[in-house]
Amino acid sequence: MTDFFLVLMLPGAGDELQGIKKGVLEIADLIAVNKSDADPAKAREAKREYSSALRILQPSSHHWRPQSMMVSSLTREGLDEVWDLIKQHRQIMEKEGEFAAKRARQQHDWMWTMLRDRLLETFTRRDDVKSRLKTLENGVLEGTTHPTAAVEELLGLIHSANQGR
Repeated sequence: MTDFFLVLMLPGAGDELQGIKKGVLEIADLIAVNKSDADPAKAREAKREYSSALRILQPSSHHWRPQSMMVSSLTREGLDEVWDLIKQHRQIMEKEGEFAAKRARQQHDWMWTMLRDRLLETFTRRDDVKSRLKTLENGVLEGTTHPTAAVEELLGLIHSANQGR
């Protein structure tokens, strides 16, 4: 769970947007181009490119527009501004009710993630599943078993176990 997603980027690391997944930029609340003291021109160019990318993406909130800025952890330039933006974001999200709504969604998602993980763990610990799982996995990897058939067989073990009760 996170309330604010800060992305730290480096200037001059090749094409600034090459290799950057669109998904990271879509969830960013702020992009900070670090080490701006080392090469200010490259840092300005990186900031400009990230700002352009953020403008064409749909922000995740109607009340907060992500931005990019230059910082230097070495000289501490921009760090106070980063903290100010984080606090401003929190105030806006709380005022607009988005903070509580996001937290509720995160709790809901966490519940389902834990349930899926525990169900899978419980299921794969069963002796009848363990005895078939490796064979089915190998069959899928080798292309001799279709994934759907493997899943259906494994799920059939639940049905068989319930019939025996």
